[in-house]
Amino acid sequence: MHATWLDKYFKGDRHIWIIVFLLSLFSLLAVYSSTGMLAYKYQEGNTEFYLIKHLLILLFGIVLMYLAHKLKYTYYSKISAIALVITIPLLVFTLMSGTSLNEASRWLTLPGINITFQTSDFAKLALIMFVARILSKNQEQVIEWKPLLLRIMVPVGVVCGLILPANFSTSAVLFLSCCFLMFIGRVKIKFIASIIGIGIAGFAVFILVALAVGNSGRIDTWKARVERFVNSENEDSYQTDQAKIAIAKGGILGVFPGNSTQKNFLPHPYSDFIYAIIIEEYGLLGGALILFLYLLLFFRVIRFIKHSPRAFGTLLAVGCTFSLVFQAIINMAVAVNLFPVTGQPLPLVSMGGSSIWFTSIAVGIVLSVSRQVEKEIREGGHELAAA
Repeated sequence: MHATWLDKYFKGDRHIWIIVFLLSLFSLLAVYSSTGMLAYKYQEGNTEFYLIKHLLILLFGIVLMYLAHKLKYTYYSKISAIALVITIPLLVFTLMSGTSLNEASRWLTLPGINITFQTSDFAKLALIMFVARILSKNQEQVIEWKPLLLRIMVPVGVVCGLILPANFSTSAVLFLSCCFLMFIGRVKIKFIASIIGIGIAGFAVFILVALAVGNSGRIDTWKARVERFVNSENEDSYQTDQAKIAIAKGGILGVFPGNSTQKNFLPHPYSDFIYAIIIEEYGLLGGALILFLYLLLFFRVIRFIKHSPRAFGTLLAVGCTFSLVFQAIINMAVAVNLFPVTGQPLPLVSMGGSSIWFTSIAVGIVLSVSRQVEKEIREGGHELAAA
């Protein structure tokens, strides 16, 4: 069979490329439908403005994904140390002088071009690459406590600690992703349990210090979110109430694309609560399809890494994918009121800029590992059984 141009230029697991295309399609439709109020408020009713903007962001993300998948994944091991060195001062500068919203400094605004990006997105990718690198270099020996603490937990603690004051949910997702990566990397369970305990203790110390110095802005927000989640009768649970209404209206088949009414009442229907809008317009079947696509992505990665001859490729692909899928599940759990409100976007679906671009790079890295695995299988005379 002759190779098509798709086979020539788009290497790696085809199923992952298809998943990215389907999620991007859902993203375009859902963002266009849910930005009507935004367009009338800021763009004089030009509803195509956010559609075109989002389309350009997605296309640039696919370009980044393509470039990332063309680079041999072993280069990311070398890049990781440099990226981590850049990450820490970026996070410090963001905390001190970043663009603030709702008492949280999460963004940096690039001078001249007025483009903002969330430094934690870069930090997540840099830290996962770095942890995968360190773990892969210790696979032939028993990982003891002191080397683990110095080589892995100090960077993890510093990065997650710098993200924590402005974005608890991102810090927690990244910390747990690193713990999962350590589990895959054969770190002893008792060490991982100790690390989680240290993380919880560190979080408690942070809260006590923040309260002692009288800077409890984000802590009050976190407390209020948990209280609203625990007490469904709370009069301030407006977001979750509107999300529930959207889901109830959707039923099994939905009200069909563009016919959502809750997009006019639900805060941030194009980002934090876009999953509720998808269920309203496409029904539970549409919501189940989105969940299936993320789970299929994780399954495809688990499937091909079994053939990866190098530990770094395995750990890198698992780390990037787990972080992405874990974030998606949290976003969906918030939308259906199974988890307190966190502000985590739905990867590759929610409207955004830097979040989509860094997620695209992460998927491109996974495809790079897949591409190399397929190449080595062909050169070894073996075939990967078709799924």
